[in-house]
Amino acid sequence: MRGVAFVGFKKSGKTTTVEAVARVLKERNYRVAIAKSMHADFDREGSDTWRFSKVADEVIVHAHDTDALLFKAKDVNALFSMVSADFLLIEGFKSIGHVPKVICARSEEDVKELNDGLAIAVSGVIASTGVEEIGGLPVIDATKEPEKLADLVEKRAFMLPNIDCGLCGFKCAEMAKMIVKGEKTLKDCVVLSSKPKVTVKIDGQVLPMKDWVQELVEKTIKGMLSAMKGYREGRRIEIVIRDE
Repeated sequence: MRGVAFVGFKKSGKTTTVEAVARVLKERNYRVAIAKSMHADFDREGSDTWRFSKVADEVIVHAHDTDALLFKAKDVNALFSMVSADFLLIEGFKSIGHVPKVICARSEEDVKELNDGLAIAVSGVIASTGVEEIGGLPVIDATKEPEKLADLVEKRAFMLPNIDCGLCGFKCAEMAKMIVKGEKTLKDCVVLSSKPKVTVKIDGQVLPMKDWVQELVEKTIKGMLSAMKGYREGRRIEIVIRDE
């Protein structure tokens, strides 16, 4: 799955930009997911769902217009692992550091403040002023040239594991900045480029694991299985756990 974060301050055009890019990617037959960070509480205190969430691990809501699954993820890795898509478009999440970013800005000052080395383009309100470049970044008006911005997302979107394993010698945020600059590629991410010895998938989505975690899982499973009658050494061990 490839990802891009659309970051900006309030009323900077983030939602309009994300919507425009998502529509083009869908027209190109990609599976698109959108993650939105909200400052307000989604589940109001005192509501039925709020009361249910106090006694349940997950709450499922069925309404006339949509369905929802309410749960609390411990971090963005756990949150994004729920998604199965070709592209994940992330609105908000300014502090995220393992994906490239499109800055939705109202002014050049916004761009300077939000550019943390992960920006690949500028869009939003400022794009309607006719400016074509800010700080070396192309300015693309998603309302007039959504295909152009979608082309850039299609070409440059990526998502690192965000586990800071250190195998490449850098943290994921540092590696992401070097990929954006063209100094590194995804092949330089050891976790993504190497064939892991242990692979764990949850609903088809691979769970990234550091080497020592893979070793721990391997030894634990083999240790338990070796005590069972009928166990033999094999080149491949498969375990499927169905929670249904």
